[in-house]
Amino acid sequence: MATMQGDIEVAAPGCAEAAAREDAAVAAQLRLAALRPVALVGLMGAGKTTIGKRLAARLGLGFVDADAEIETASGLTVAEIFERFGEAHFRDGERRVIARLADGAPKVIATGGGAFIQPDTRALLLQRTVTVWLDADIPTLVARVRKRDTRPLLKGRDPGEVLAELARLRNPFYAEARLRIGSKARPHGETVETIIAALAAENAATANAVDLSAPGAA
Repeated sequence: MATMQGDIEVAAPGCAEAAAREDAAVAAQLRLAALRPVALVGLMGAGKTTIGKRLAARLGLGFVDADAEIETASGLTVAEIFERFGEAHFRDGERRVIARLADGAPKVIATGGGAFIQPDTRALLLQRTVTVWLDADIPTLVARVRKRDTRPLLKGRDPGEVLAELARLRNPFYAEARLRIGSKARPHGETVETIIAALAAENAATANAVDLSAPGAA
């Protein structure tokens, strides 16, 4: 409990010690959570990019968006690649880009909604990263995707119908991710803290079996 000495508020020794212990515990949790690369998977609108940036900043790690990297490498938008060359061409380039990004160095990677559905890409991510499924309900996804009109799979279609069908087809694959975190209509900071706690617990459980400081350990 704080006491007053003249005009200066001084924290009681017990309070200062408790605060120091809490700060040390938070720092330890952040270190554990940041030991391995993290890949966020899930449907469009799940918040992989927005939450991923906040998560990376909180962990002191770099952030990369796989779709943005594909666009930079190709000089085309994702929608343009789909339109000109088709989905198969896009998925092949996506796999190669993700293989480059998942190089073993701790970072946060946001993947496209269809990336984890591809067998080779899924196997690569499961081997090299801690995969986190950001799982959101359909109304939340619809509210989010309506803010952008660049999603090729939604062009000229009802977002709710498309997302419900995608969830039916893709959720069984997303369920293979190491961690599942609800991405609800709540402040992103809360979701980030939930992910950090789950990552720290996962890495702590793995620490005895794997040298997490070794390059490529996952």
